[in-house]
Amino acid sequence: MTDRSNAAGRTNEAGRPRELTARLTVPEMDCPSCAQKVEKSLRRVDGVVETTLQPTTGTAAVTYDPDRASEADVVEAIAAAGYEVVGGPDADETDGSADGVDIAPPSDVWTSPRAKKTWVGAAFVVVGLLFEFLLTTQNVVVASVLDYPLSLADVLFLGAVAASGIPVVRSGYYSAKNRSLDIDLLMGTAIVAATGIGYFVEAATLAVLFSIAELLEDYAMDRARDSLRELMELSPDEATVRRDTGSSETPRGDGEAVTDEEVTVSAEDVAVGETVVVRPGEKIPLDGTVLEGESAVDESPITGESVPVDKTAGDEVYAGAINEEGYLEVEVTSTAGDSTLSRIIEMVQGAQAKKTETERFVDRFSGYYTPAVVALAILTAAVPPFVVGEPISVGAAGYAFTFAGDWQTWFVRGLTLLVIACPCAFVISTPVSVVSGVTSAAKNGVLIKGGNYLEAMGDVDAVAVDKTGTLTEGELAVTDVVALGRTDESTLLRHAAGLERRSEHPIAAAVLARADEAGAGDPPEPTAFESLTGKGIRGDIDGETYYAGKPALFEELGFDLSRTRAATDGGVVPEDAAGPGGGAFAEDTLAALEREGKTVVLVGTETELLGAIAVADEVRPASKRAVERLRELGVERVVMLTGDNEGTARAIAERVGVDEYRAELLPEEKVEAVETLQAEYGDVAMVGDGVNDAPALATAEVGVAMGAAGTDAALETADIALMGDDVGKLPYLYALSQTANGVIRQNIWASLGVKLLLALGVPLGLVSVALAVVVGDMGMSLGVTGNAMRLARIDPERFE
Repeated sequence: MTDRSNAAGRTNEAGRPRELTARLTVPEMDCPSCAQKVEKSLRRVDGVVETTLQPTTGTAAVTYDPDRASEADVVEAIAAAGYEVVGGPDADETDGSADGVDIAPPSDVWTSPRAKKTWVGAAFVVVGLLFEFLLTTQNVVVASVLDYPLSLADVLFLGAVAASGIPVVRSGYYSAKNRSLDIDLLMGTAIVAATGIGYFVEAATLAVLFSIAELLEDYAMDRARDSLRELMELSPDEATVRRDTGSSETPRGDGEAVTDEEVTVSAEDVAVGETVVVRPGEKIPLDGTVLEGESAVDESPITGESVPVDKTAGDEVYAGAINEEGYLEVEVTSTAGDSTLSRIIEMVQGAQAKKTETERFVDRFSGYYTPAVVALAILTAAVPPFVVGEPISVGAAGYAFTFAGDWQTWFVRGLTLLVIACPCAFVISTPVSVVSGVTSAAKNGVLIKGGNYLEAMGDVDAVAVDKTGTLTEGELAVTDVVALGRTDESTLLRHAAGLERRSEHPIAAAVLARADEAGAGDPPEPTAFESLTGKGIRGDIDGETYYAGKPALFEELGFDLSRTRAATDGGVVPEDAAGPGGGAFAEDTLAALEREGKTVVLVGTETELLGAIAVADEVRPASKRAVERLRELGVERVVMLTGDNEGTARAIAERVGVDEYRAELLPEEKVEAVETLQAEYGDVAMVGDGVNDAPALATAEVGVAMGAAGTDAALETADIALMGDDVGKLPYLYALSQTANGVIRQNIWASLGVKLLLALGVPLGLVSVALAVVVGDMGMSLGVTGNAMRLARIDPERFE
């Protein structure tokens, strides 16, 4: 299972790609120390440029120079580290096209060759223990080696070492070869040393228990990978496509013959522009637009929204969504590899490669911890026999501890410390938590693009939230049209529509829709059009310059709106200005509209104000509850940032219940607002639409984009993306991140604490080799994995 992809623009003089990337499945590479061993082996291959190893998915991406290395060399290097590549090289390297490897396939952990050897070894140990301790009279000498007598039990223990221990020793050999001080080297050394001095019971027990521990860890990692596999399985492999096959003729209703047929093909073979047929109960295979049909579609795999969404002609649909009841024909708008679901999966997998601060700390710490404990193990085995002559007993508080002076006892204790020296559970504690948290979030409509962002979100002290499209629906509609002076409503709407037809702002669509409904006529085509960032627009109509925008824009032009607004600092509105029906323009009109939470757009020239158009945006039903829940969960401050006017901002802020609001902000001023919050409160998360708020999203510790499904810009710019337009997912995201941080801390301190307690008990003779393996290695590895898996059980509905 490989993928050879040419690096863009990187070709040599012969036209061959200068760099190729092999994507390989390495299922047994399931821990950071495994990946380290593979990386060291790959570094020795001349021509390898870059390696990306992901033990949580069991995959390796290796970029190499085809003039100096081949994919076979890459596979051989991985094998030299002791790991098997599933699939192997099977295509022309210059091809550059093959299916990519996303995650290692499920493994039959309990029936694998390694498992069978473990079970054989376990059987030998059980029978050997029977002869050693119960059937002692029948435990006769059956052989001798170098004049050393071997009893029946000894032979059985040696059989257990051969069956279960040789794979461990083999892995230890590869670790030594790659100068990697890991668990395989430590365990392999312990097994060989114990066997060499005749401690067959200890050697056999260690070999079998460690092999069982390895199988359990494989099983635990396979379970962690299952969450990723479930995400990948959301996308259908096949699609029913309507194509002109040229193989049959079917008459239309008008008698014309056509050759369209429905054919089932691989989803990867469907091109943009083709039409796919989706029947009730089927998954939508690719992103597209509905051409024909009506149905309720379950988009929860993408957006996390549990309520099906009604789809009709012209609506967008996403790959992986489920067509619940109707028949749909969908025009494909993206290929299988470029669908929203594919990008989600790709980003979730990429999230594993971005190490958190905690992971980096763990890597640094383990680099000191293991050598230190190994040195302690050597000292434990070598020093006491020369210092402690005869066995001595020390008693305290009713307890008695025996310090033996014989070298065999201290040698075994040294071996026990070797077992404790490996920080397996400690090292995997963070990666498995990140995998569990990120994949769980993705299945609930929240895309977290890195474990570092998962960790950072749980530490934020303040949340800054954009208004339009985040706390509000973002679907604007004109509510009031107030014409002034000699201007009537139709003229006002026609001039406003003429300017707005060139704008891409959401208000423009609302004004155009109202002008069309009112029959204001065809809007004029403006010339010299210009967008005034954060203020409005202007353009020439019939030789005169017209403006449409915020009241502040007209104040800059010299109009005094103080009599019509709560606060201002500019010019005069003519006394004879008249509203609809010829009535005087009320002094508090603008202030009244803004108090109602409406956005006011004024239209006029530099010398004449034509009138005002009020636009309203409905507050999302979930906004108020989301703000309340964030506070309950521990967020210190929730602040609304908006470019809208003071009155509208105040009205929305009061309805939603934010702690404070900041209005009339330009994009660069939103950045300043975020920086101010950082100075006042600490870490800040910014929530916006991912496009207009991009600078503020980038400034905050965590940028969260709303409604990112189908929006490339939001998916690319945000650190975290809420795939649906549901601000109610914010509390779930914060709670998940907080819990993940707690789980990571629990895993780290628990694994370190247990190792420390075991290490302290070894010199006192309280900890055996078996206990060190069962508790310190196997037990803690299973414990941290199980603890991490509970992140997948966090239900978003608990935080709504």
